[in-house]
Amino acid sequence: MTETRTIEKLLRQQAALANFGSFAFWESDLQKILTEAAEICARSLDVPYAKICRHRADHNDLLVEAGYGWNEGVVGYVVSPADETSTQGRAFLTGKPVILEDLSKNDSYALPPFYADHKIVATADVLIKGKSGPWGVLEIDSATARAFDQHDIDFLTGFANVVAEAVATAGRTAVLRTTIDQMEALIVEKDRLLTERQALLIEKDVLAEELQHRVRNNLQLVSGMLRQQIALNDGGPKEGLRSIAQRVMSLAKVYDHLLGNGLSRTIDFDQYVRSLCEGLSAFQGDREFHVTLTCEGEAEPLLLDLDSVTALGIVIAEIISNAYIHAFPERAGAIRVALTRSATGALLMIVDDGIGFVEPATSKRHGLGLIRRLMEQIGGAVRVVSDRGTRWTLAFPMAAERAVSETI
Repeated sequence: MTETRTIEKLLRQQAALANFGSFAFWESDLQKILTEAAEICARSLDVPYAKICRHRADHNDLLVEAGYGWNEGVVGYVVSPADETSTQGRAFLTGKPVILEDLSKNDSYALPPFYADHKIVATADVLIKGKSGPWGVLEIDSATARAFDQHDIDFLTGFANVVAEAVATAGRTAVLRTTIDQMEALIVEKDRLLTERQALLIEKDVLAEELQHRVRNNLQLVSGMLRQQIALNDGGPKEGLRSIAQRVMSLAKVYDHLLGNGLSRTIDFDQYVRSLCEGLSAFQGDREFHVTLTCEGEAEPLLLDLDSVTALGIVIAEIISNAYIHAFPERAGAIRVALTRSATGALLMIVDDGIGFVEPATSKRHGLGLIRRLMEQIGGAVRVVSDRGTRWTLAFPMAAERAVSETI
């Protein structure tokens, strides 16, 4: 009979752990997750109290962050020293479970007054691990003497590991929110594009795959909203909206290819350019005179890092957009994009047979100032020639060459 009860208890505990894992995966509010964890632990081990303590490095103590069964004034207020004078502190420092089956026989710890207020007789603490070190402690408390067996401790330890993962996920979610805010700033503040993009790339290194999916989906949503606004706007500044939408789309294409390539640090730039040209062509409004856009590339993959693809995507969108707007007044025409390898990296040619233009090197017309800054950022160069049309030559290093130059 005892063995049967043990098996039933283990099955209940495993079910509780599985249900909590599912809850923690879908819930984004960390406080709700911690509170739910405390309640499930208490109920699963048939004790009236449970609490989760978070380590505060600046105070070197353990704050009761969430709990179950406690009177008002405990959760969010009570702290214990993060040293061996408290059961929580010893579990935190040693990483090993601390178990007191009968506090009346305790002569090793200085117990806080609220233990007596709640008539605590037995307690057990296990460590909650963090990504860069111990995060806190999970504790259960009983109002009667209690012998916690190895199954109980294993259950608590497993629960603490799930809580640790929930804490880490909450941190990644906070990073995601920050990243999305930065991307929205990119759309409305063109001059701050480069700085914000760099911050985004730094944030990307710590985002998990699901966060990348959310970033991509938000970009596509914003791009779709802008396209809808362009269609509805009869007399307003369509070109300004279209310019913003094309830059957003160029970033969205980066994430499409990044996700399709298993979140690699490099992207096949040839495939990206072809996809981007298709999108840019679709963005153009109805014209009386047709303008064709063709794209030619390499037979073999041409790999570039995320920084380079992001910058070049915006540059390509800027040049092609300006060609559609300015190069073909009252006439048909053609724009050709060609990507080839070179002795020092790669070349991207964007050629149109429009009316051409002549402008000083310091001019910012057609976004030339932005184009030069972005090309310099990735170690590339831009040259523009207007002779019976306009020919842009973008020279830039490949992923391997750029990595070497940055190391030097």
